[in-house]
Amino acid sequence: MFLAIKEIKHEKLRYGLIVLIIFLISYLIFMLSSLAIGLSSQNTQAIESWNTQRVVLNKNSNINMNQSVLTKEDLKNFKMTKKDAVVGELGIVAKAKGHQSVSAQFLGIKKDQFIYKDQDLVAGKKAKKTNEVTVDSSFKDQGYHLGDKISLNGSSKKYKIVGFVNNAKINIAPIVYSRFATWKKLRMAAPNVAASAVISQNSKLDFNYKDAKTYSVEKFISELPGYTAQNMTFDLMIGFLFVISLIVIAVFLYILTMQKMHNFAVMRAQGIPSKTLISATISQSIILVVIGVIIGLILMWLTALLLPDAVPVKFTPLIALGGTVGMLLMGIIGSLIPIRSILKVDPAKAIGE
Repeated sequence: MFLAIKEIKHEKLRYGLIVLIIFLISYLIFMLSSLAIGLSSQNTQAIESWNTQRVVLNKNSNINMNQSVLTKEDLKNFKMTKKDAVVGELGIVAKAKGHQSVSAQFLGIKKDQFIYKDQDLVAGKKAKKTNEVTVDSSFKDQGYHLGDKISLNGSSKKYKIVGFVNNAKINIAPIVYSRFATWKKLRMAAPNVAASAVISQNSKLDFNYKDAKTYSVEKFISELPGYTAQNMTFDLMIGFLFVISLIVIAVFLYILTMQKMHNFAVMRAQGIPSKTLISATISQSIILVVIGVIIGLILMWLTALLLPDAVPVKFTPLIALGGTVGMLLMGIIGSLIPIRSILKVDPAKAIGE
């Protein structure tokens, strides 16, 4: 450790550049991880807020609630409990005079069921009438206020915003909640249509009848449009960044080691054991990574504070811990690359010179 610190102090510019590169890579890892978690959260906010365990959909809907239609015949033998709630979903465009249009998901729900009762209101009240709606709090960022009247899909009928709800997004789109009867009118559903889905908090539910089929919440989430592809893309990018950090650290340390071979030979001739030189190299790598990652953490924390709410960045302690541990592992592995060269140092060369 002493040798590592001594050399870093002596070659400030050289090692400063390595720290800069490690900082940039770690900051990018933290940013991409936070963005991945933020986007993933916006896909599943509502599903998680409902404490969903199982979802009943039409088996021909490709596990997509927006495409699912359950008839009264499909749910004929379904026994509703306080842990079950029917939902009617419809993709909409909401618009109010003087405001921008918002692409959203309309969810029709029933007053006596848990989705309605458990709405996490941040302002206003729950929708009680068919011409009232509660909307995701992101509508406030678009300039909408309590009492604003919105039209849906360009219809002439107006719906009054009576409340703003927290954590009301599904598949990144904000949710507009209203009465179940309103959903039926908007969808122009046939009399025999019962719902788009049944959301259940019962993890043991297994209802399969006619065209109705039960899916686990994990399966339902994984089939959300773009959800799996989005997560895999971010995972691949983050993985490549870790590999790049490993290569950068290994290459820099290897080059520096080659430049110091004469010094190592002299130290070996003086009786300094190889394990001391190896320990100094590994310590040097750890110190550089720690400094770079700490700077990256500080800047990422400031970035998360300064970014507007519209940017879906969610910097969590788990991301900080995972990124830090990952970078340290890459640093340690990268420092092992030059060890073979250090072990082959011949003290006789130093004595001969």
